[in-house]
Amino acid sequence: MGHTHDRTRRLVTTRAALEGLTKRLGTAWKMVQKDGRLTKENMKEPLKEVRRALLEADVSLPVVRRFVKRVEEEVLGMEVTEGVSPEQQLIKAVYDQLKDLMGGEQALLNSPPGGDPQVILMAGLQGTGKTTATGKLANFLKTKNNQKVLLVATDVYRPAAVDQLVTVGASVDVPVFELGTDVKPTDIAAQGLVKAKAEGYDVVIIDTAGRLQIDENMMQELKDLKQVVNPTDVLLVVDAMTGQEAATLVKSFDEAVSITGAILTKTDGDTRGGAALSVKEVSGRPIKFVGTGEKMDAMEPFYPDRMASRILGMGDVVSLVEKAEAAIKEEEAAEMTKKIMSAKFDFNDFLKQYKMVTGMGSMSQIVKMIPGMGSITDKQLARVEQQYKVYEAMINSMTKQERAQPELLAKSPSRRRRVARGSGKEESDVAELVGVFTGMRAQMQTMSRMMAISGGASGLMGMPGMDDEEMMSSLMGGAGPRPVAPGRVRRKKKIHA
Repeated sequence: MGHTHDRTRRLVTTRAALEGLTKRLGTAWKMVQKDGRLTKENMKEPLKEVRRALLEADVSLPVVRRFVKRVEEEVLGMEVTEGVSPEQQLIKAVYDQLKDLMGGEQALLNSPPGGDPQVILMAGLQGTGKTTATGKLANFLKTKNNQKVLLVATDVYRPAAVDQLVTVGASVDVPVFELGTDVKPTDIAAQGLVKAKAEGYDVVIIDTAGRLQIDENMMQELKDLKQVVNPTDVLLVVDAMTGQEAATLVKSFDEAVSITGAILTKTDGDTRGGAALSVKEVSGRPIKFVGTGEKMDAMEPFYPDRMASRILGMGDVVSLVEKAEAAIKEEEAAEMTKKIMSAKFDFNDFLKQYKMVTGMGSMSQIVKMIPGMGSITDKQLARVEQQYKVYEAMINSMTKQERAQPELLAKSPSRRRRVARGSGKEESDVAELVGVFTGMRAQMQTMSRMMAISGGASGLMGMPGMDDEEMMSSLMGGAGPRPVAPGRVRRKKKIHA
């Protein structure tokens, strides 16, 4: 029960990230919908709304002023294009400037000359999740880039810091080089690098000491480590939930020791988004990676264009496809499609499909990536998540025969009563599941035929005239009572044995 509650809480928290900013910007677009073209005069109110949105997202005032000025200059410099509305022009200008504000293009890790390993120095204050981020980065480079990674423990001050890194390394199956706490950090780093070169490691990630605050000793130690190992990257780990303070911290570290970029942690709990929007503009250094959750695989490269797209409620199809490719095996997807097309989709497949989707991440993260789903609320998402948990319990109470032949439950009240008892639900709940499943199977077959006619999966994203509510209904598979047309009375249908 506690696990379910925690997952629902994380789902709602993740969904809240940047939501206020997206809604505020949506209000700005509506202000110019009726205008024939954009002018300096009719842009005043929408740009005020954009300004408010960014300030509420905890972006500093100087950054906001520069951003709004750039948007205005871009819009007024645009040529009037037939068929492009003022609303679309404003959205494009804000998208362009949001993307540029966050760095424009993805910032890659630097490559060393010759055959030497990449050496990444990890820095940060205590409490930012630096050691965990070190493990997540190691896991990313190992699993996504197929690189051989060695972790090096040089935090000899914080109690159990070395043990923590050893535990983190073991959890992602990455070795940790450590010499305890009685050896100087520079000596540990130097010997770790010798080992990496001798044993053919591709990447060395050095976890340095954190402090409660920036101090002279901390900076000097980082400078000494840099001189000894000559790193290809110095990455500062910052907490997204500190907002614009994160950007100021990046600037301070860069001025002191010259870093190459930042890793933004706890972005799943960042309700405002000021850190992601401010770091590059304030410090001049890019965000290279972001932590997106608690699990060790919850780290991904930072893409300014994809983040800008999500902020504007335009979704992120590229990330969605990448998550699907990582979570779903091609042969499984092909088999599922074949079953849907041939009307052989049963309760086993229903459950398997749900697990495939949840394997890609929280439903909140997935929905945010779907274009047109920007205004789906936290309550709706939590309801979907909860409803599918109930469905799973009922399906687990069915016999193998009932799962494979859903029509048995449709015909037999006694079977439905037994499943209800086994899952702690009512017979009406089981009847609803059967109805939802039947409707979903019919929808899938229709959608599959439409996709085949329109040329593959692109037809799915191009479903004409489907608004947020209809998409949500499709996502839920018709869960819950359907709306009744005006002037009609809902009557319960009897299901005969």
